[in-house]
Amino acid sequence: MAKRRATRNYVNNRDLLDALIAYKALAREAEDAGEGRPRVPDYIGTCIFQIATRLATKPNFSGYSYKEDMISDGIENCLLYIMNFNEEKSQNPFAYFTQIIWYAFLRRIAKEKKQMYIRFKSSQHMIVTGGTYTGESDIQINTAAEYMNDFIKDFEDKLAREKAKKKADKAAKEAAAELAANEDNNQAEE
Repeated sequence: MAKRRATRNYVNNRDLLDALIAYKALAREAEDAGEGRPRVPDYIGTCIFQIATRLATKPNFSGYSYKEDMISDGIENCLLYIMNFNEEKSQNPFAYFTQIIWYAFLRRIAKEKKQMYIRFKSSQHMIVTGGTYTGESDIQINTAAEYMNDFIKDFEDKLAREKAKKKADKAAKEAAAELAANEDNNQAEE
């Protein structure tokens, strides 16, 4: 029987929790004294950086060219919401920071896709209208036209689905409110 390899965690959750509790106490004392929030200790910053860097290697995030921006956004959000961690509700700051970073990654991907849509749409418009760029450098469209068209269509379809869902949700809310108002009127008449 083969020996099981011991797992080695890159962030010690207990040490991170202790450091986070100590930092939050120090930050509260500084706030009570009317001072600004103190600098986050290197250990907490290193842990957040390691979590973000390791999460960026996951298959759903590893192929993006703007991975450094994703990591930066994740770290920024962690530092922004570090004081919201409630050690009375959870003893797992690793999961807390991982979740913050995960959603920061998703927001960055959505922003980049929107920017790509804008670039592709303007390139498509330029090609359709026969427009040219009269600058010193030539515009190079390195993306295949078929990919560009598919991306634009998928992005616009997604926007249309989201718009239809919002419209349906609004209609359902209005119908529920009207039904409740009718029930109230019926009860008042009786």
